[in-house]
Amino acid sequence: MTTLLISDLHLDPERPAMVAALEALLQGSARQAQNLYILGDLFEAWIGDDDDSALALRVGRALAELADHGVDCAFQHGNRDFLLGATFAGRARMRLLAPSVVEAIEGTPTLLMHGDSLCTSDLAYLRFKAQVRDPAWQTAFLAQPLAARRAFASQARAESARHTGTTAPVLMDVTPEAVVEQMREHHVRRLIHGHTHRPGIHALALDGDYAERIVLADWYDRASYLRIDGDGVRQIPVA
Repeated sequence: MTTLLISDLHLDPERPAMVAALEALLQGSARQAQNLYILGDLFEAWIGDDDDSALALRVGRALAELADHGVDCAFQHGNRDFLLGATFAGRARMRLLAPSVVEAIEGTPTLLMHGDSLCTSDLAYLRFKAQVRDPAWQTAFLAQPLAARRAFASQARAESARHTGTTAPVLMDVTPEAVVEQMREHHVRRLIHGHTHRPGIHALALDGDYAERIVLADWYDRASYLRIDGDGVRQIPVA
């Protein structure tokens, strides 16, 4: 069995090279795998499943073609594409995952998360998240015309950039206590997430046992994926 995992692609029409890189992955290495997990922030922004942009159509088509080759694709919401729903998932032929889910990967129970909920010290972000995840807010937002939603998304991206530039990096990283709490709650010794844009494999002691937290790479500078198979765990650039 071979499993590939990606996150934080932040696909945007202004970064066509990364869109092409995703298509290269889906038409290449991903077709040789059994599973592909997308752990959030596939898109820089998602304004609703009725988005008629060329980017949405292009990515949906590429994912559906991967499913045609028998690859199971699963998607977990990120902090940028939390409005992605069943309609788009159906077109793309990918299954939607819960915010925290345990999947058996190469025989190892593995907790999968986007990772933003582990950053418990970033209080400003958590307040914003509570607002936009409220069902009433989402209903009102999705009722607006596409143009208004696009304008809001643009403003939100600018505010996010300002927040990132003025907030201490340690506050935007995971809180060790939150990591341990989630791994204990789900009875796992391996956690894989994205969000922080700080790729790596972190060993930790959990109740006297070895455990590991694997952070996926973002696609801002280069495209890559995590491959897990019988040979181990490797971060591989998209050719």
